[in-house]
Amino acid sequence: MSIRRQLTRSLRSLCFVSLGILLSISLNALVLAPSIAQTVPNNSSIQYDSLDPDDESETTSQVSNTVTYRLGAVAGVSDFGLGLVKSANKSAAEPGDVVVYTLLVSNAGAVPTTDLEIADDFPLGVQYISDSVTAELDGADQTFDTQATTDRLTLSNFGNQLAPGDQLVIRYAASITPDAVRDDGINRAVADDPTLGSANDQFQLTIRPGILSDCGTILGKVFADANFDGHQQPGEPGIPNAVIYMDSGNRIITDPDGLFSMANAISGNRVGALDISSLSGYTLAPNLFRVEGNSQSRLVRLEPGGLARMNFAVTPTFGEGE
Repeated sequence: MSIRRQLTRSLRSLCFVSLGILLSISLNALVLAPSIAQTVPNNSSIQYDSLDPDDESETTSQVSNTVTYRLGAVAGVSDFGLGLVKSANKSAAEPGDVVVYTLLVSNAGAVPTTDLEIADDFPLGVQYISDSVTAELDGADQTFDTQATTDRLTLSNFGNQLAPGDQLVIRYAASITPDAVRDDGINRAVADDPTLGSANDQFQLTIRPGILSDCGTILGKVFADANFDGHQQPGEPGIPNAVIYMDSGNRIITDPDGLFSMANAISGNRVGALDISSLSGYTLAPNLFRVEGNSQSRLVRLEPGGLARMNFAVTPTFGEGE
């Protein structure tokens, strides 16, 4: 109770005098063990000199209303001290990745666990890798029973229960499948014991689409076609600084080898057009085999996460080099 007296005494020293009024504020604190769930009352009182000349009392007191709150029930900790913290070795993943999850179960209560059971629910697209789960109690391997389904991992019948102050570390691996991009990536776990109650925690894994992105990449080249077949052959050079306009409004310029590319292009039907005016001394090359090759525009079908190619064949204008 010395803490209570010291706190009250320090707050009472914060007094002020204004117009002959003495104001004193008192706050009483009740300290409880954090692992015990209780209803805690909280109120305050105020004392001041009366301004009424007919009031013979030296001071007047007034007590506030009483507010109650529950101690011990916080996120990740049960009312009686059973704690659970869930984490992973990475914060973001994409289909094909492997993620290692960690569950830290602690006993901050006054009594040991009696029949601890842990259930971990997987989001869509997160699959438990068989026989990957391990458990350590104070650095020593722990025996337990495992039951795994497509969306839940359950651990029970631990060889040793958690004494007060013990920590149990559980790790397991899970693979990320393409279905994960259709869910929120939240993994929820619950630790339950008949004596210490239930504690829960969750971890959200950011799912990146990876190669399953809705966008794709467009590749292409502009080259001098000597035999008018629409394909670049040895001895047919690429044309630098040629300009291609995409239907999205993007303007692309070829590199010194006549190559160009555009990443993160929206999937679907994409159109690109060669700007003939950007080519000094060149014009479109006729294509002797494919009629559509005679156009200065190209239409391609770009699949999500896919590649599409746009090639443009040109030829020197008549009399060039003569």
